[in-house]
Amino acid sequence: MDTAAIYIGSGLVILVAVQLVTVIVESLLSLTRQVKQNKLSDLFMLERIEAVRARRELQSANAWNGCRKFVVKQRVEESEGTCSFCLEPHDGKPLPTFKPGQFLTFQLDVPGLEKPAIRCYSLSDGPRPDSYRVSIKRVPAPDDSSNVPPGLVSNYFHDHIREGDLLDVRAPSGHFFVDPHAKSSAILIAGGVGITPMASMLKAIAASGSARQTTLFYGIRNGREHAFKTELQELAENHDNIQVVTCYSNPRAGHDVKGRDYDVAGRVTIDVIRKTVETSNHRYFLCGPPEFMRSLGSELGDWGVPAKHIFTEAFGPASLKSRKSMSSVDSKSAPDKEGNVTVFFSRSGKNVVWETGNALSLLELAEANDVQIESGCRTGGCGTCKVAIKKGSVSYGSDPDCDIESGCGLACVAGPDGDLVIDA
Repeated sequence: MDTAAIYIGSGLVILVAVQLVTVIVESLLSLTRQVKQNKLSDLFMLERIEAVRARRELQSANAWNGCRKFVVKQRVEESEGTCSFCLEPHDGKPLPTFKPGQFLTFQLDVPGLEKPAIRCYSLSDGPRPDSYRVSIKRVPAPDDSSNVPPGLVSNYFHDHIREGDLLDVRAPSGHFFVDPHAKSSAILIAGGVGITPMASMLKAIAASGSARQTTLFYGIRNGREHAFKTELQELAENHDNIQVVTCYSNPRAGHDVKGRDYDVAGRVTIDVIRKTVETSNHRYFLCGPPEFMRSLGSELGDWGVPAKHIFTEAFGPASLKSRKSMSSVDSKSAPDKEGNVTVFFSRSGKNVVWETGNALSLLELAEANDVQIESGCRTGGCGTCKVAIKKGSVSYGSDPDCDIESGCGLACVAGPDGDLVIDA
């Protein structure tokens, strides 16, 4: 073998060795970088987990049981008959956040009442660390001759609550809320003052930076009732994922201009919704008067929207005509031959017949028979009328907006499934 061949062979060996070393070094460097990256990712994840944990601990620390004093810092007339009350904690401590769509429960000493009045009102702003806002519509007496009185507490707020007043308030609650970061698009449908939780939802989605596609359909009579008009317009203008469709059922000639003040002349109907969203594959959130809710809920179902994709918040007591079991202590007994069941109020010692098919709640049945049960909102929200079920089971027409412990029921919206014994 000549010298040249030896040199060439040696050179090739050295070249291969250098390449092998280079590959090994690059692999080691890449592995080192990957290890560092993994450590950074793990650290980032731990920091995120710790931040979430810290936020939850802070929220838990800031939450409160019972009533807390709030001062009315600002009162704003949003539209004819609707007024916002901006509240700050009297103790100056931070507030727990809330889920957009939830409500506050107020306990008020209204002159002429023997005990405090308790009412629930939806939060109408996005979560803030230092204040809450509720927006309340004055409820007048109906125009007919039914002798129904005007709304006691709503009128008290409008006529007597002023800036600087102190109010007793329970912590945010409720099962009607939206997740700003959910992937599915959200369709919000509001009738009248049903806009209050929807305004909270929209502002929370906007403030979170979420890209969740959201469309609000807002139905009112005309511009005199148009609450949050500027707020809603600005949300739609400044966020590509938010659209607002306003419907005036009775626009005022010479005042309300289509395209400027509202979008559709008429009520919010399934046809209006279908022209805007095209497909039914969304999540639907409804809030408004009972007839508004029944009509649109039925129309959405006919369009093919699954019931599990429709979320509602109705005004007034839930209907008991179509109940579903929610709480049970033991097996229920069968109704008698006439289809009636017996409710035994154990502390009062009263046996009362509850006729199946009637629309009375347990609270109304108790009141009609001089049995005392504490009550507040009468809509299944505040939890004041919670009673222990000693035997039997109760059911509801819709899910109560209050957490209920096992073995208990909300008398204001519950009916018996069979013979029942309750602690009242």
